[in-house]
Amino acid sequence: MKGFFDTSVLIPAFLEDHEHHERSLRVFAVTDQRNNFCAAHSLAEIYATMTRLPGRHRLSGEQVLLFLDNIRERLTLVALTAEETHAAIREAAAAGVVGGTIYDALIARCAIKANADVIYTWNMRHFARFGPVIAKRLHAP
Repeated sequence: MKGFFDTSVLIPAFLEDHEHHERSLRVFAVTDQRNNFCAAHSLAEIYATMTRLPGRHRLSGEQVLLFLDNIRERLTLVALTAEETHAAIREAAAAGVVGGTIYDALIARCAIKANADVIYTWNMRHFARFGPVIAKRLHAP
């Protein structure tokens, strides 16, 4: 079975005091590159989020790079071509997607490109908006 990881699962896998840490880490810890994927742009999203966490939770760029290295060791990165990115944005706009949810639309498109059987996410409602092809693959860790 092919698994695809949303950023909402990868970030808590590395943050011990996050409410979803244990369940996220449990599913991430058993991954390998043959059958597990994430969007290439999720690396930037993780970096941006973790280096801007509030207060004592904020991590340095060097700390986050260690996490990103671990992700790259365990997951195959999937990137969209320029044409695929434009098509995904066009479809999302037609569906009324606005703001940061566009990043979820791109992640969903990467999951389809990877032919993932399961999309691990804590943002079920966001991803369910992208239709039955995505909705049937959604799974909270």
